[in-house]
Order: sequence, then C-alpha cells, then structure tokens
Amino acid sequence: MNSIVIGSGFGGIAAALRLKAKGYNVTLIEKHPDLGGRARVFSKNGFIFDGGPTVITAPYLINELFEMYKKNPKDYINISPLKIWYQFIFEDKSKFNYSGDENDMKKQIEKISKEDVLGYEKLVKFTKKIFDKGFTELADIPFDKPLVMFKQLPALLKLRSYKSVYSLVSSYVKNEKLRRMLSMHPLLVGGNPFTTTSIYGLILYLEKKWGIHYSMGGTGNIIKGFEKLMNEEGIIIIKGHEVSKILSNGNKIIGVQLDNEKKINADHVICNADPPAVYDELLKSKNNTSMLFNWKKSRMEYSMGLFVYYFGTKKTFPNVEHHTIKFGNKYKEHLDDIFNNKKLNTDISYYLHRPSATDKSMAPEGNDCFYVLVPVPNNQSKIDWKIEGEKMKNLVIDKMEKDLMPNLRENIIEDFYLTPDYFEKELNTKYGSGFSIQPKFSQSAYFRFHNKSELYDGLYFVGAGVHPGAGVPGVLSSAKVLDKII
Repeated sequence: MNSIVIGSGFGGIAAALRLKAKGYNVTLIEKHPDLGGRARVFSKNGFIFDGGPTVITAPYLINELFEMYKKNPKDYINISPLKIWYQFIFEDKSKFNYSGDENDMKKQIEKISKEDVLGYEKLVKFTKKIFDKGFTELADIPFDKPLVMFKQLPALLKLRSYKSVYSLVSSYVKNEKLRRMLSMHPLLVGGNPFTTTSIYGLILYLEKKWGIHYSMGGTGNIIKGFEKLMNEEGIIIIKGHEVSKILSNGNKIIGVQLDNEKKINADHVICNADPPAVYDELLKSKNNTSMLFNWKKSRMEYSMGLFVYYFGTKKTFPNVEHHTIKFGNKYKEHLDDIFNNKKLNTDISYYLHRPSATDKSMAPEGNDCFYVLVPVPNNQSKIDWKIEGEKMKNLVIDKMEKDLMPNLRENIIEDFYLTPDYFEKELNTKYGSGFSIQPKFSQSAYFRFHNKSELYDGLYFVGAGVHPGAGVPGVLSSAKVLDKII
C-alpha cells in the first residue's frame, strides 16, 4: 500500500512515521527546500530563528515517534524543561513569573489579589477535569460520525464547554490582571479567549502536567531529528516540489500531480495542509460536492493572522526571559478589533521569544536572538501589508523599547518580518490565518474539518484545521487519530 503525505509540519511528519510503522510505503512531499512547515528555520549571519512553534509541551508525543522504532529520542533531539515558563508584563509595568512552582505562583497571586488564591486553586482543579476528558480521553478519538459527538455532549456540557475560556476563568478569579493571564492560552492555538470554548482551558493544566520545554538548537532541531529518523526508516522525501493537483477517479483518490507534471500513484493521500486550501485549490472537481459540506465550509471562521518580527542584536538583554507576554492596555476591545472588526490597533499585546536566554548557540557570541509575535487580523481584513508591515515593525520596536529593552533600535543588526501574506502564499492557509480555523465550540471535534475526508475515499487530514486542533500537541495528536482510521 502506498501513502503520500503532503506537507512536512509536525502533523505531516508524525503521520508519515506512523504510516511507515504500519508497513506502508510512504512518500512525503514538501513544497519548500526544507522541512518543517510553520516550524521552518531561518538562518542569518550566525543568528538562528525558529519560524514558528517555540513552546514545547507534552514532549512525550514527540518522544513516542522515536520509541515506535525502538530508538532513543536523546540520540536525535535534546528537549530541556524551562524554570520560568512565561514572564507576563502588564501595562503598569508589573511582572509575573508564571511557572510550575505552585507555591511561588500562589505567593505572586496573593500579592496581586489575596481573595483570588483560592479561586486559582479551584480553577486548576477544574481544568484537570477538562484535561482528563478533552485531552486524555478524546484528543486521539476520531470524530467523523455525529453519534460520537452526541455521546460526548452530556460530559462536555457538564464541563461547561458552552462557556468561553475567559468566562470560565472569570467565574473563579476576580482580578482583571489574573483573568487575562489565566485566559490567554487560546491565543496560542489561534482563538479569541472571549469566544473559544472552555474545553481549551485544558491547556492550562496540560502545561502543569508536563511543564514547558525548549528544544536545544531550536524547534528546528526536532524537525532535523525527525528527518534523520525518516531517512533511516526509508520514507521517501521530496523537497522543493509542490502538489498541484490531487488525482481522483470519481470519489476515489488515486494519487497526486506535482508542479513539474510528475504523477505519483497512491492508495491514501494525507494532507498536512489547510483543509479549505486543499478542497478549493487541489480538488477542483465540481461533481463531488455536498450541500451540507459546502455550508459547513462556507460558515467556518478563521483564526487571527500573525505579524512575526525576527531580530538579532549586537548586545545581550539579560533581563528578558525566554518567553515574555506583554499585555496592552485594552484586552477585549483589542481582540474584538482582531477577530471581529478586522482592523489594526496600536494598543498591541505581543509574545517575545528569546531563545538565547537558554541556548547561546542561537546567536553569535555577545549577541542576542529574538522573535516577537503580534496577533493581527487575517487577510479577510484586506490590509495592505506592503504598507502596514514597516509601520507595524516600528510600532513593535517602540513598544519593546518602552516596556523592557531600552535603546533596542540602535542595537538591532539583523531583522526581517513575516505577515499574514506569508502564511497565505507560502503556507497555503486560507486568508493567511496563523492557525487555520478558530477553536470555537461550533468548530471543534465533529464540527471541525474531519480527519477522514467527508467527500473522498482515501483522502485524510492532519494538522491545525482538523481534530483536535492547533498547537504542537494538537497536530501530533491528529496523527494519532489518523492511526486509528487507516
């Protein structure tokens, strides 16, 4: 049996390795000259910039792909736990070091709001219940039949999945600073905390269960480790060629055609590509549509876009932690502008990644390496990033200079940025969304795009757009779902 995997993000690589372990002949096709998808690596004059995911949680999902082949993960990758997970900085310049040290967490919470310590403890206990159901039990279960979803509805209602993450957190915690800090997790997977189903509150507990880790040499080194394993196990890897068409005979998938006109036959095609782009661009067959599916596709709401500014400095900034999250003055209003009004706002929040805080190999000696990620509207906004990109870059530098890095601008020696245009053109995401579709209740589990195509026999999906969702644990789990349906 021959299987083709389109796209080499974490989900695609995991799918290729799992299929190979079942005895399939596997070919992985990647349009770029390098593997990784959103986790690609950019190198510039001694600075190494991870393209995308930098927060590694649930590392067992990575390790088990090596262990499946009786290999020791440590021979391929080096994943190290972080002591401080995030440093939150609020608009009044106060800071909060968020970590797995529960005593320290409670002490810091007490300084902000004594009455919220008990609420925090209750919130953590409740997110464990959500985690036990939503992650442990359901993350790798196929949701391709309505009955599976209906069976879970009573439990999901009991866990208050109809609430938003922000609403759930607010029912336990009263202080607005703490509410923002404890409800921000949906932003890590493309959701608005005010509309994302509280099922995603499980991320709060998931971090506590396994901690937050960093891959030495960058997340790109995990991709390199996987590539080495795939080569050892005989997975064929084609780089630098894009699939231009998925071939079908009626509703049966029979292979793919590449941009050089080459055709490759297959029994299964697994897409680690954004489902709407696959259905719209690679499967243009008009005779295989369904009114229900078309309605479902047309009503989907997409995640925000991302503005990502990468920069290297000629001096170090030792006061900056590995992961920093800076909140703007407004929170709900800013998120409304991003998700609903589709307009830019100068009162930005941002996530700053400084890998050289942990790993000196990411920058030349005496230098520092960063990327800063700003949630922005996706390309439904019609924003012209050729004009707005430079303005956003300067706004971000101004904010970082004011907030935590004095004289930053004069110390930057390498830089570039990516906008939603990159995600749309290079990563083939609908509207340049950073995380495919939003993680709302009406777009979760059965209501997301299915891991097994609703329209074609032999077509499957892994990655951010299908169950269980975006984020490294989510996309790795989507390949475990695939394991159960092929």
